[in-house]
Amino acid sequence: MFLRQLYDLQTGTYTYLLADKDSGEAVLIDPVYEQAMRDEALLNELGLKLLYTLETHIHADHITSAWLLHKKMGSKIALSSQAGAEGMHRLLAHGDKIKFGKHFLMVMSTPGHTKSCLTFVLETKKIAFTGDCLLIRGCGRTDFQGGDAAQMYRSIQSHIFTLPEDCLLYPGHDYKGLTATCVAEEKFFNPRLGGKLSEQDFVGFMDNLGLDHPKKIDIAVPGNLKCGRPDEDINNFSQPAWAELTLTFAGFWEVQPHWLAENLDVAQILDVREKKEFNGKLGHVEGAIPIALGYLESRVDELDKQRPIITICRAGGRSAQATVILHKAGFNDVANLAGGMLNWNAQQYPIHFGDY
Repeated sequence: MFLRQLYDLQTGTYTYLLADKDSGEAVLIDPVYEQAMRDEALLNELGLKLLYTLETHIHADHITSAWLLHKKMGSKIALSSQAGAEGMHRLLAHGDKIKFGKHFLMVMSTPGHTKSCLTFVLETKKIAFTGDCLLIRGCGRTDFQGGDAAQMYRSIQSHIFTLPEDCLLYPGHDYKGLTATCVAEEKFFNPRLGGKLSEQDFVGFMDNLGLDHPKKIDIAVPGNLKCGRPDEDINNFSQPAWAELTLTFAGFWEVQPHWLAENLDVAQILDVREKKEFNGKLGHVEGAIPIALGYLESRVDELDKQRPIITICRAGGRSAQATVILHKAGFNDVANLAGGMLNWNAQQYPIHFGDY
């Protein structure tokens, strides 16, 4: 069997590609919308046929690329019968099997993080994909989307922890650089669930986490309840060749700070913040052209249509709108800097001041 663990840096999400080497049949677990082209390219390069995209649950931190991959590659969308989503092709319940070539994944219902959480277990019981139910030395939160701490405790103890001790566990997320764990490790070392911690201990711990409201939940959950299908179908998914771009669920092309830092001479850099922001504490990217968003439509003639444009603002919102204005004005190669100057500064790239 072929297994690849893929990662989305912005959300800390793991996507898993499993394939049967002989038949080339494959499944993809928890695909991310912005990484659809990456995943499609990998599947095509390896000559694999994607049969299913599988969701461990309805995500609150990212939007799935299930619909997009179905449209591009003909794969079927499968998720829990408890999810309440529309547009899926197969509803999954405890005990179901998802076949790919001579292999299959067994479906375990493991609610608690959300009511629709599933764990996928390889037929050998040597590998399991736990989504956000059980993380490495942790677990998913239980305070929204029908979450229930007591139910999560029972899901983990009765299902995941009854797998063989050496069963490798691959989580839906990790933010510390860890990639996998195993049943024996989590039974012993997990500070929320390991050792002799009782259900009462676990519920008390989870009820007092005091976590912030998920930042993307108001966008991600409605999007995932439609299996990642945008309100308006996007028909052109061909990735432009001039930069390393990803397509957001809203239909904007984005570039990451590392690419811009290495390619400052490739594109025009358009900063659409106000003058006081451009010269403010966040600084600006070297060579950036300052045109505030409110004036952009009347000043597009100052930009070169023959060169690509990277738009920038504080956090990426205004600059995303700037790409819409530029497209309407006839500019083709336009992309937004993901996360804006906040992201640029967070990754410690050089900043400049003045020159407005």
